[in-house]
Amino acid sequence: MQRKAYVPGLAALLAAVLAGCTGGSGDGGTTDDANPGGTGRSTVAAEPGKYRTLPEPCGAVGQEMLGSLLPGITEIADEEQREKAYAGEATPTYDTDRKVGCRWKVESADAVDHLLVDFERVVSYDSAVSDDSEAERVFATKADAAGLPEPTGPASGTAGGPESGSGPGSASGSGSGEDGASTSPSPSASASSSASAAEGASQSASGGAAGSASESPSGSPSTDLRPRLLDDLGDEAFLDDELSASGSTAEQRTVTVAFRTSNVIVTIEYAEQPATVGVVPDSAELQDRARKLASRLADALSG
Repeated sequence: MQRKAYVPGLAALLAAVLAGCTGGSGDGGTTDDANPGGTGRSTVAAEPGKYRTLPEPCGAVGQEMLGSLLPGITEIADEEQREKAYAGEATPTYDTDRKVGCRWKVESADAVDHLLVDFERVVSYDSAVSDDSEAERVFATKADAAGLPEPTGPASGTAGGPESGSGPGSASGSGSGEDGASTSPSPSASASSSASAAEGASQSASGGAAGSASESPSGSPSTDLRPRLLDDLGDEAFLDDELSASGSTAEQRTVTVAFRTSNVIVTIEYAEQPATVGVVPDSAELQDRARKLASRLADALSG
């Protein structure tokens, strides 16, 4: 009889132990599911970017600045046409919270000027990567695509022109050919006239701003007008300068200034094509105008 009484007691004890184990396992399973690998709940999501919206692009450039960038706009006699020119034209976009832009085109007696302003708000879809970090990666890709030359100190000869031929020549004013080699390596070529510098620039296939430091009345021989990184604009920035070869028509110079502020990337493309064949748009002047606009846009974003 004692043996029969002992067995049910042992069974009850085993049942209680098993019940306790089952409950512990259930709690542990819930923790593991919610925190796979033991790190799920401890992971902190990356910080969102500073900007959640973008400015209205066609209203981002004031009329005074447009008058400076597009001189012909003040020459438009018809008031309705002049107002339309000031208003610009919005670029197509599928999401105004992510990408917007506006372009202007104005003809004058001396040239045709083009302006494009583009805003892009970068958003990271990886919770471990912040919007700023993703914007930094996107901007680096954009800078790489511009093919900026390696930074060099003030020098003449071949060091002044990028191998791609897309940038300006050396401060001495010597032109560069398609392969980036100096076309005027001798000391006498460094003292060539502004007309020779312009001719050297037009020989470049991609047409950078070769020799524009010497041909520009507003620049000094020490002014670096080559495509380059900028350290005084936003979190990071660069400038590109390209003179297109357009056959029998006048050459068009395009200056691009791009900068990043937090998770917003701003790109400015400013181009001028003279009405007269043989006239080369001035690098120093176009770069100065584009950089002034970029500075104002950066201030507006920061404000």
